[in-house]
Amino acid sequence: MILMLLVVAAVAYYYAGGYAAKVSAMKTEAVSLVSHSSKDTFRKNQTSIAYDVNGTTLSVLKGEKDVYYIEYEDIPVYIKQAIISTEDKRFYKHKGIDYRGIMRAMIAMIQDGEVTQGGSTITQQLARTVFLSNEKTWERKIEEMYIAVELEKKYTKEDILEFYLNNVYFANGYYGIEAAAQGYFGTDVSHLSLSQMIYLCAIPNNPTLYNPLTNPDKTEARRDRILKSMLEDKVISENSYETAKAEKIETVQKDEIKNNYAETFTYYCATRALMELEGFEFQTVFSDDAEKEAYDREYQTLYDECNAKLFTGGYRIYTSLDLEAQSRLQASIDYILGGFDEKNDEGIYTLQGASVCIDNTTGMVRAIVGGRSQDDVEGYTLNRAFQSFRQPGSAIKPLIVYTPALERGYTPDTIVVDEPIENGPVNGDGTYSGAMTLRQAVALSKNTIAWKVFEEITPEVGISYLESMQFSNLDANDKRLPASVGGFTNGVSALEMAKGYATIKNDGGYRNPTCIIKITDADGQVLYQADQTASVVYKENACRQMTDMLQTVITSGTGRGYSLGNMPCAGKTGTTNDNKDGWFVGYTPYYTTSVWVGYDIPKEVPGLGGGTYPGKIWYAFMSWLHEGLEPIDFVHPLDQTLTDMGQTDTTENALPETGE
Repeated sequence: MILMLLVVAAVAYYYAGGYAAKVSAMKTEAVSLVSHSSKDTFRKNQTSIAYDVNGTTLSVLKGEKDVYYIEYEDIPVYIKQAIISTEDKRFYKHKGIDYRGIMRAMIAMIQDGEVTQGGSTITQQLARTVFLSNEKTWERKIEEMYIAVELEKKYTKEDILEFYLNNVYFANGYYGIEAAAQGYFGTDVSHLSLSQMIYLCAIPNNPTLYNPLTNPDKTEARRDRILKSMLEDKVISENSYETAKAEKIETVQKDEIKNNYAETFTYYCATRALMELEGFEFQTVFSDDAEKEAYDREYQTLYDECNAKLFTGGYRIYTSLDLEAQSRLQASIDYILGGFDEKNDEGIYTLQGASVCIDNTTGMVRAIVGGRSQDDVEGYTLNRAFQSFRQPGSAIKPLIVYTPALERGYTPDTIVVDEPIENGPVNGDGTYSGAMTLRQAVALSKNTIAWKVFEEITPEVGISYLESMQFSNLDANDKRLPASVGGFTNGVSALEMAKGYATIKNDGGYRNPTCIIKITDADGQVLYQADQTASVVYKENACRQMTDMLQTVITSGTGRGYSLGNMPCAGKTGTTNDNKDGWFVGYTPYYTTSVWVGYDIPKEVPGLGGGTYPGKIWYAFMSWLHEGLEPIDFVHPLDQTLTDMGQTDTTENALPETGE
């Protein structure tokens, strides 16, 4: 009676809770998806297209599914047997769902305390790969099962195995067994040895864990387990087993695909957008190394899957990038650094620059350049603007020292004392000026003042602002006083510096600086829409006071000479020890742009400072970008009493010339 009551209660909850209607709708959709499918559905490659903000085609992303599709009879018998042996032993007995397999997986989960066996059949995996997302929800699992049943009704087992082996993911952008054979061994799948075939069959179970390029030992170990399973199933002989197991696997070197800076950033942002659609939650702060390692594994697995989908999903990707602005920013870097012609062994310029421009109205990236362009080098392998992390020097001070201090009672007029500090930093020009206002200390980039203020507010508090803005490469050791003058374990990127300053310009509201406005399918249905809702990081008035002081940097401080005429602008320079890195980050009411200059392998650059090459690049690009735009004043801070908001260079407040 108790069991009957439980069953009745479950059925009642199923209907009353609306689950019956949901499940019915899923079944209807599954029937529709399969009924409208054909064999071409499983071999068709859908080209994705990315557009710039003006609708100009930015990139065409085309996969190779059509090129490498092979028919059932051309797939080696050993591969078919291996996949069935390891993925779905009852493939020829079930009708899409293996209930015994599900029960076996559940029992193993109870015994092991974790999921150690999969319950999905080959047909279910095909349904998920072709028709569904990888989102781990009960709804997706139920629909997957319905689609699998419908597939078994419409297609033969041979068809399903053919579809599966041509669509399953083999890591590193390879979909299908023939693409994997060409990519990893440089030959047709029919020319592979038994050992090589089974090596490839080891990958789909977990493409990240068994990635041949990053974890070849794990791939080989799984190959051996599959061979053992095939031996036990009497699919191969003892002699074949021993020979295949003993064979040393060597993969061929894949030619690196090179894309320009706009493309690499678009692919990165679009991939993360697809990850969002899968329900992935991004994280930059971790309680310990174990948590970070687990996150990194999960992130990389889903990133690889979503990135590969960009080339086969038929997406229309609408970006905030402006190709004309992109070209101008590239030209500014190339021209200013044109006198440095030293190259490395690969023919790449050794002195490099990177820059990011953010539209302050939307919070999105308008242009991003990750290095110098070269006519004799096709494409680019590294986008330094978001993939490289360098020491920020004094450019970090407004983000972790001064704006937080302004929130805690400091004002631009607060008197501070520039003096030597035992075991502390020295100023860039080697001099100390005694008592001065905080405004003057910022304008002259006084390291001693930043150090003392940072010590007062505490490094933990200062670094917490970067954590709130999702700076991705922070380290526990960064919560120390040297961070106040740019001493970080790993450093920051040009993209991160731009978003930090854009947050100050935005009155403390942080927005993720993506370039993806929306993603649609080929028919125009919106799949992803960017949410640029700001989260509060700094207090509004502290940001306005900081902006006011950063205007002084450009009118009479270390950024002097880079004023944009009638267009109000604010900014900060940064230079690291021995002139290894130079930064200039500045903004107007319209745009925020960060610039970095230095060698890929850090070494001294004679004459480099934030106010030299980086400042010139910033000025050249921003001057062009603001042509024809009406000057707009920054919003004035409250309770500001200095004459003309600190912009009048009076005798009392005039700043002497000095280096940073």
